[in-house]
Amino acid sequence: MSRKPLMQNLLLILIVVAVFPANAQQDKQVELLNADRLLGRKIDGQQVNILIGNVKLKHDSSIFYCDSAHLIRATNSFNAFDNVYIMVSDSVDIYADRLEYDGNTRIAELFDNVKLIDANKATLYTDYLLYDRNTRIAYYNTGGRIVDKENELISEIGYYYTSDEIFHFKQDVVLTTPDYLMLSDTLKYHTETEIAYITGPTNIIGEEDSVYCERGWYDTQNDIADLRVNAFVKHKEQTISGDSLFYNKGTGYGRAENNVVITDSLQEVIVKGNLAILKEEEYHAWITDSTLAIFIDNRDSLFLHADTMKVLLDSNKQAETVIAYKHVKFFRTDLQGLCDSLVYHVKDSLIAMYKGPALWSDENQLTADSIKIALNNQAIDSMALYNNCFIISRDGENTFNQIKGKQMVGYFKHNEIFKITVSGNSESIYFVREEDNNELIGINIAVASDMLIYLEDRKMTDITYITQPKAPLYPDKDVAPQDRRLRGFKWLGFNRPSKMQDIFYWNTGTSLED
Repeated sequence: MSRKPLMQNLLLILIVVAVFPANAQQDKQVELLNADRLLGRKIDGQQVNILIGNVKLKHDSSIFYCDSAHLIRATNSFNAFDNVYIMVSDSVDIYADRLEYDGNTRIAELFDNVKLIDANKATLYTDYLLYDRNTRIAYYNTGGRIVDKENELISEIGYYYTSDEIFHFKQDVVLTTPDYLMLSDTLKYHTETEIAYITGPTNIIGEEDSVYCERGWYDTQNDIADLRVNAFVKHKEQTISGDSLFYNKGTGYGRAENNVVITDSLQEVIVKGNLAILKEEEYHAWITDSTLAIFIDNRDSLFLHADTMKVLLDSNKQAETVIAYKHVKFFRTDLQGLCDSLVYHVKDSLIAMYKGPALWSDENQLTADSIKIALNNQAIDSMALYNNCFIISRDGENTFNQIKGKQMVGYFKHNEIFKITVSGNSESIYFVREEDNNELIGINIAVASDMLIYLEDRKMTDITYITQPKAPLYPDKDVAPQDRRLRGFKWLGFNRPSKMQDIFYWNTGTSLED
């Protein structure tokens, strides 16, 4: 016999198996395992077995129980009524009042008082459920409620992937946990890990917190959140937003990245940057990368920039001290300044500037080794300058009025300086001019132990020399160029911010020095 037909047959068998695998075999028939009574009827031209009492059916690995059923062997299907129970697997059980099951498609439709239990991990309640035994996916579209150990979740539409233990919810989703209420358009929930995966616009509302984002996940068991896309968190008077936010409540660690904005409505402060880190257990937080702090004032807000800002927290996790590092610069219409580092003591309303600090108020430049500013209701109350203190104002293109001392204290009204006291080794150079034509009368060079200076409209109007003053007035021609500037003189106007945007730039020009 030729082997060719045999090879052809084998090839044909391989093709049939490839095109019609597993399902090419006849679908398994629904088996009747038990019924107290069995009646035969023809309904709509089909032969129907009517099963009554303690009905038990089997299809593949699943067992079906009910009070009564209509079994249609020709279509390999049945309808079950009252006390319907499906033993789907070792971990999944389904209950309902009514069931329609197709053994060929392996799809079950359940109606009224439907309950799906997954090994006590979660229980689903709904009035309609479609369960596909092929994919092991349960689906409802008439509203459902899922309950696990501590959480409850309701939605209009839901899918439950029983093999992965993941619920996928859509439309009017509400997740209730012991601490939060989550409202969403689209949400995934893992029953084993109790993690909610956010895939649409979502609000999370707590007793003192509220959260919004459009992507991310929230671990309801461990209180950990990773929020993305328009992420926003509000805690009492503080809010934080950014492209991504991460927070672990248990460890107190938080991280915000890109377009970060932190707002404190109580302190009236806004801080911006591209990276923020919170370590509550270590009582501090810091923000860096294009950092900007805005101290809000209805009349004139102050804008401050530094390479990095660090916030120290008190035992109540409230801001106690704010520290700005490197290239610190700030701008307000009536006051500008710069320094290497700045410390703001929130509760004491005290600002301290260190390492080359400089302040400008209208025509006056104030410099010292360090400067401290006392605030009252966010307005400047007083200012103290320590060691190598200078007040300089430009008189002409190359001439400057100058006051120097060991220590200075400035006093303010309505955020404007009106009086300055100078203590210890006080010196001054002042160019005296005619009021009407500004013609130079002479140069006053004074030395005294202490001085008292009065200002009006941020300009010096009067200088009083105290304790053994020497204040001769010299003609212009009698004062040499090198004697027109006090020792330690520095004019830093090239680095003075003239508008808010200037605080982000640190000029590398040189100062005018003695």
